[in-house]
Amino acid sequence: MRLNHLFPMLVLLLLPLVCFPASASAQRPDKDYLSALEADKIRDAETPNERIALFLTFADDRLKKFQYELEHPSPTKHTEMLNFLMNSYIGCVDDAADLIELGLEKQDNIRQGIDLMAAKTKEFLPILQKYAAEGPELELYKENLDDAIEGTQDALRDAEKAKKKAAPPPVRRKT
Repeated sequence: MRLNHLFPMLVLLLLPLVCFPASASAQRPDKDYLSALEADKIRDAETPNERIALFLTFADDRLKKFQYELEHPSPTKHTEMLNFLMNSYIGCVDDAADLIELGLEKQDNIRQGIDLMAAKTKEFLPILQKYAAEGPELELYKENLDDAIEGTQDALRDAEKAKKKAAPPPVRRKT
C-alpha cells in the first residue's frame, strides 16, 4: 500500500534522467581512462597550462603503474591491466597534445605547457622504447605499446613545433 504513495514521487525524480539523459552525463568529461577525481581536477583547472600539466601527471602515473604491473603481475586480468594502462597513458598524452593545439589556435599563453610536454615526452620515450626492445611478455601489449611510442613521438614533435608558433612571453620594459 505504501508503495502506491511513493510511485508518483519516484517517477518525478527519475523523469529528468529518462527524458534528458545527455544532461546527466554532460556534467563529467567522458574519458573512460580518468577516475572521477581526475576528471574533476581537469574540469577545475583554471588555465590550459594547468590542464596540460595534469594530463601529463596522469600519463606519468599510468606509465609507472604499467611498470609496476609488469614487475608484479596481478593474478587475474594481467593482460587487460597492461593494455588498459598503456591505452590510458596515450589517452592522457593525446589530450595534453590536443590542449596545446587548441591553445595555439586561441593564442593562449601555453608556453609552460609546451615546455612541460617537450620535457615529459623526452622522459617517457626511452622508457617505452626499452619495453619495445626487451620488455617482458611483450606479445601481450606490443600493439598498444607501439601506438604509445608513436603517439609520444608525435606529441614531442608537435611540442617542438609549438615552441616556434607560441607567442613569446611578454617583455617587461624598464621605465
